[in-house]
Amino acid sequence: MQYIVHRPRVGVFIDTQNLYHSARDLLERTVNFETILNVATHERELVHAISYTVERENEATARPFIYKLSTLGFKVRRMNLTLHHVTDGGKAIYEGNWDMGIVADMVRMMDSMDIIVLGSGDGDYTDIVEVLQERGKRVEVIAFREHTAQKLIDAADRFTHLPDIEGGLMPARTPKASKTEE
Repeated sequence: MQYIVHRPRVGVFIDTQNLYHSARDLLERTVNFETILNVATHERELVHAISYTVERENEATARPFIYKLSTLGFKVRRMNLTLHHVTDGGKAIYEGNWDMGIVADMVRMMDSMDIIVLGSGDGDYTDIVEVLQERGKRVEVIAFREHTAQKLIDAADRFTHLPDIEGGLMPARTPKASKTEE
């Protein structure tokens, strides 16, 4: 007699800017998104992997990064920054927020997944985590503890501190030697 073993179906939703800024601000490093995807999908069937990015309009510097995410297997959803307001000092403050887009995708795709992995520490996701759990889904969060809302950690079925993942961060850049040092 042959048994069919169902591997859990997983969807990975990465708030790219949230992880990028946390890695940069806390450790002066960058995130290894390939490792994150491998950890999130280990011994599971990947159904969806989506990375949400924000970029300045007509700025080409993000293209290699977006291409890399695509080659890793992520569907990349892009949003241009929009002017939020100008400070009294004349500084333009831009905004790019994927929160509702990520939540909408999770709801739209939830029937095809058993496990949802969220790459973000934003406490705004707590309500959708609870909704997904009420629908029988397991929700795991991968983020930086220092920049993750406690209510999100408490709500998640599993929280993983990103620096605890072996290879989760790219190696630190070594400063280039100046010509006077050579």
